[in-house]
Amino acid sequence: MSAATPSIVADREAESGGGGEEAVRAMRVDLAAAYRLIHRLGLDDSIYTHISARLPGGGHRFLINPYGMRFEEVTPQNLVTVDIDGQVLEDPMGLGINPAGFTIHSAIHAARHDAVCVLHTHTVAGVAVSCQEEGLLPLNQWSMQFTGRVAYHAYEGIALDLDERQRLVADLGDKPVMVLRNHGLLTCGRTVGEAFRLMHNMERSCRAQLAIQAAGAPVIRPSSAIATKTAGQYAAGYDRVVVQGAPDNEWAAFKRMLARTDPDFFVDA
Repeated sequence: MSAATPSIVADREAESGGGGEEAVRAMRVDLAAAYRLIHRLGLDDSIYTHISARLPGGGHRFLINPYGMRFEEVTPQNLVTVDIDGQVLEDPMGLGINPAGFTIHSAIHAARHDAVCVLHTHTVAGVAVSCQEEGLLPLNQWSMQFTGRVAYHAYEGIALDLDERQRLVADLGDKPVMVLRNHGLLTCGRTVGEAFRLMHNMERSCRAQLAIQAAGAPVIRPSSAIATKTAGQYAAGYDRVVVQGAPDNEWAAFKRMLARTDPDFFVDA
């Protein structure tokens, strides 16, 4: 593949589960792009947190970051391939994977076929909202899109115990977003681009909520009917891209930005 941003066609083939070398390569590029973008937006946490993507072509193999590399160092070539049992199948850097990352991501990939990409963050805003009893509040357009679409999972310590997986997926259910109490945020996307957009909007929702609360001024709360309507409008927009095949213009724009800011990223991708 050339040093240009991969084609939308290849991206769709990869993320829809189509097999083949080109589909796998496109998935690697999209996942590594998500790592770089999460870093560029300041949503990473040193070498911790994770983004994973199920490899196209069937089976329960997924890609995840090498443990010990910062997100701005991730490339399509150095991603680790692991199976659902934790067996590392391909590890170009020889760094292995974070056990806590495997616990969370393997649980969701095994239970949710639609969760092609799972994105987890520990941002200050996300962690702060995860510690609030009411969780995410539908106070603005960003956060109203998540009305009825957010799950909550109680904190059980660092996610090293494999038996937590059953409780985690039970709490997640069929929701695309989860707030990990006292821990952080998690999104599930049918594509890498969808998981990224969900997290980008969740993060902005959390930041706005904290700013509103800090201001201390009286708050205008939209009605539950309006919040539900807004969530449906956003969901229809996501479906137009993932289900109906409309161009994912926002994800393409983010990758163009990455091509400008991180030109080394696409070399030999």
